[in-house]
Parts: sequence; C-alpha cells; structure tokens
Amino acid sequence: MKTTRRPLSRFSPQLVLSTLALLLNFSTVASASPYAYASNEKSGTTSIIDCASDTVVGEIKTGTKPRGAGVSLDGKTLYVTDQPANALLIVDLSTRKVTGSVAVGESPEGVGISPTGEWVAVASEITNEANFISTKTNQKIFSVKTAGKNPEHLEFSPDGKLLFVSAEEADSIDIIDVEKRKQVGAITVGMRPRGMAFSPDGKQAYVAAELVSTVYALDVAKQSVTAQIKGGTFSNGVTMAPDGRRVYISNGKDGTVSVIDTAQNTIIATIPVGKRPWNMAITPDGKKLYVANGRSGSVSVIDTQTNTVLHEIAVGLLPWGVVIR
Repeated sequence: MKTTRRPLSRFSPQLVLSTLALLLNFSTVASASPYAYASNEKSGTTSIIDCASDTVVGEIKTGTKPRGAGVSLDGKTLYVTDQPANALLIVDLSTRKVTGSVAVGESPEGVGISPTGEWVAVASEITNEANFISTKTNQKIFSVKTAGKNPEHLEFSPDGKLLFVSAEEADSIDIIDVEKRKQVGAITVGMRPRGMAFSPDGKQAYVAAELVSTVYALDVAKQSVTAQIKGGTFSNGVTMAPDGRRVYISNGKDGTVSVIDTAQNTIIATIPVGKRPWNMAITPDGKKLYVANGRSGSVSVIDTQTNTVLHEIAVGLLPWGVVIR
C-alpha cells in the first residue's frame, strides 16, 4: 500500500510562537490607552493621568510655573513652558525627567505642535511673539512678532501651513504663514480671544472670546466670522472632537463646559465641572474629554457620549491645562 506523506510545514514551531508573541505585543501596544498630562502652575509639576483607569500614575517636576504643554507625535517627549524661566522645558517621557530647555521670549504660555511634528510653537506674552523651535535640534529657529498684545494660545492648521495666535489684550486672531515666517492676516472677534480649534478638514476654526463670553466660528480661507454663539460666562478653552461634529468650550466663571453642534453652531448641552475650568483635551477616539479646573486643583473627565462627568481627578495646584497623545 502506497503511503502519501504530508509536506512538512515551512514554519518551525519556534517561528510560529515568535510570530504570535510579536502580534500579541503589537496588539497590546496598538490598543494601549493614552496618557493625559496636566500642568500645575502653582505646584510646579505635571501630573500624569492614565486614561484607562483615570488615575494619577506619576508626577514630573517641571520648573516653577508650568503652563502650556504639548506632546511629540511619537509620544516620547513632553514640552512644557516654564514662565519665570522664559523657557520651554524638554521632558523625556520614558524617564519622566527634564532633559533640557530652550530659551524663548519673556513669559511663555501656550504651546502648539505642528501636524508634521517639525515644530513646537510657543507664545511669549511680554515680548509679543510666537517662537518656533525645531524638534530635531531642540533649538529656537525663528520668531514672529504678533499684532495682538499678550499672546496666549497658538494652534496649527491641520495642514501645518498656518498658525493662529490669540492674545489676551486684543480683539482679533493673528494668522502666521509658517513657510513665509510672518503674519499674513488677522480676524476680528470679541475682546480677549483665548482657546482655538480647527475642524479636521481645516476649513473652519472656533475661538472663544472671554470678555464677551462668545464663541466665534471662522471661515479659514476667507478669514472671516461665519457665526457667533453665546457661550457661558468667561468662555475660554476650546477643544474639537476628532470627527469634527462637536466642539467643547470651557466657561471659567460658570464652572461648566458647553457642547456645540458644529453642523448647526448651537449649544446642545452644558456640563457642570470644577471651579475655573481652563484648557482641555480629548482622547483620540473622542470618547472622553479632560478638563483642567484651575481653582479646584482637579481634572474633570467627561463622557462625550452621555455628556456627563465620569470622574474628578485630584492633581496639583492650579492646573493650567491638559494635553493627550
């Protein structure tokens, strides 16, 4: 009787096991929950929040008065402004230590990371400028003077070509052309514009003007206002949902967050949070919003599906804002 032999597998058991382990590891990394970083002005620290458990899992000493923050695209580096030192601190997130600093203009505040990862932009209040730091060399390459006095926030357009800058002592948004390295326009809004956010396609932007408690929807190409939405008292922080369908506004005096439907430009929900909510960040999947409550020393976590607060996490004193990568 003739016996038919089955061909031997080309893959050894060791290779199969190694491949399975690699795939399991990749799956674990890919599904890992992000971290949120809350900069605490009065404590001189940055709190690290695990977004899976919504607990503080670490703290980093970041100068004496940390304010704005941003995370590199690869998630390895945290950039934090230290106001008294007139510096941008560079933090290695693997060791959770400050590894360097870059001198910027006087009284630095907001931080913006370009979509390409090439630039870190820093707003300097007293010197009225936007500083551009190379992420490759960790050196300041150039700065652009802003027309608005006391610039606070910066936001890159999704294509990285424009940088919007808001200034506390102004009534307009300054527009910087990154390639030309100069201001090329301005959009008039209400007094003391603060937080800003672009729609994912870059066609629209939203800005909160604190002193008039109003949110302005902007046409980016036309550099004009398309809608005005009455927000809560002292509207300031602005965060866009990843899908662009919602924009979130923190209302400092009310202690609330407003939810705006971007299709209708109307407020569809108002959520109570802690005292003096400032700047916010949303998870990449858009399911949770993290709100820094300055006077409560906490971060509120909002379920964006139900528009309810899930947790209030104690952090350091006077948290300025939150960033997530």
